[in-house]
Amino acid sequence: MARNSDWLALITEETLEADMPICDPHHHLWEFRHERVADRYLMDDIQADLNAGHNIVSTVFIECGAMYKADGDEAMKVIGETEFVNGIAAMSASGLYGKTRVAAGIIGTANLTLGAPVGDVLDAQIAAGGGRFRGIRHGVTWDASDEIPNARTNPVQHLYLDATFRDGFAQLASRDLTFEGWCYHPQIAGLTDLARAFPDTTIILNHFGGPLCTGPYAGKREEIFESWSRDIAALAACDNVMAKLGGLNMEFNGFGWENRPKPPTSQELVDATQRYFDYTIERFGVERCMFESNFPVDMVSCSYNILWNSFKKMTAARPAADREKLFHGTAARIYRLS
Repeated sequence: MARNSDWLALITEETLEADMPICDPHHHLWEFRHERVADRYLMDDIQADLNAGHNIVSTVFIECGAMYKADGDEAMKVIGETEFVNGIAAMSASGLYGKTRVAAGIIGTANLTLGAPVGDVLDAQIAAGGGRFRGIRHGVTWDASDEIPNARTNPVQHLYLDATFRDGFAQLASRDLTFEGWCYHPQIAGLTDLARAFPDTTIILNHFGGPLCTGPYAGKREEIFESWSRDIAALAACDNVMAKLGGLNMEFNGFGWENRPKPPTSQELVDATQRYFDYTIERFGVERCMFESNFPVDMVSCSYNILWNSFKKMTAARPAADREKLFHGTAARIYRLS
């Protein structure tokens, strides 16, 4: 897939509230991803977005299967990603690349279906992270339809309920590691069950729990919003669960931005998606919510500047203290960023 820079450049906006401090708690770094709209997203690429106008003071890297080791024990190959990202974080910490501290927090991965022995992988990840490692993501996105992409880990349908997976999950709390909950909306109930079973482990819901609206879900947005709302309310009742607000601009979310002659404006994003944000903030509270970019994945639909403008428009009427938490404070606290 070719990079869509020329298409994104068809819509430009002045950056709103350019001085507002922001922590972007969800982005990726990779190379050789030819199936993605950005096959390469490394230091110079993310710097171009960070310097687009918004005051991004820090970021958190989220695992994406990048730069695994080619050799060695299969379970330990994932350490290569953390070593790779920690190197970029060290470059950023030099200050030579600007004020933003890229990958100030690192979320890697580990195969929790190994059960309790995954603890050795977690310890190796912590060591490789150079003081920046904060937790893991083990994606469980699964759907029976061939039109919906499943996670690259090829999960089974109800992985959150699997006993061996939970034996692995039990290794997180004692190491003060968080867990990124990335699933599709029919799987949110499973994440709720997991959160209830492990109240001492912090779980961060990714991308609103992936509300689908393509394939067999196309044309059912209102029906899906109702069921999604019920499941989000139940999940929000778990005090150990936080929510990331973003990641709604992927193809399977079904808004179709990527198919238009021009990308959306920030106001169009607001008009199409604000109810997801408002409902989640209402249920979780600002102390447990944080805006995220999900770049470069969401780049398929909009630019970095447009995306953060949309978040600022959505919250323009909220108190300053609430906005500080949504844009910076909650993420900095949950990921223990200085």
